[in-house]
Amino acid sequence: MANTLLPIEERILTPDQVELLDKRRRRGQLFLVMGFQCLIVCTLVTVWAGQDITLSPGWAHPMFYWDCITGILALTFLSIGLRLRRGSNEFISY
Repeated sequence: MANTLLPIEERILTPDQVELLDKRRRRGQLFLVMGFQCLIVCTLVTVWAGQDITLSPGWAHPMFYWDCITGILALTFLSIGLRLRRGSNEFISY
């Protein structure tokens, strides 16, 4: 009997196509993990970025720039991870 949890287009895949699909989803899980790690770092660096903006003179605000970079990386990794992981109906734990 067919697995009804799988989408219809995934029920007719060859073993090689299933392997490529699994690789894509594992790569998506990796990007999700990297995105959440960058999000945690961005949240922690926000404290120092606020202090850096208020106390540093001129345009020299390295912690603010670092915070912006980690925030952009977090959003990028999370969006790529969600796109690569689409169609997965299971929780992958490594």
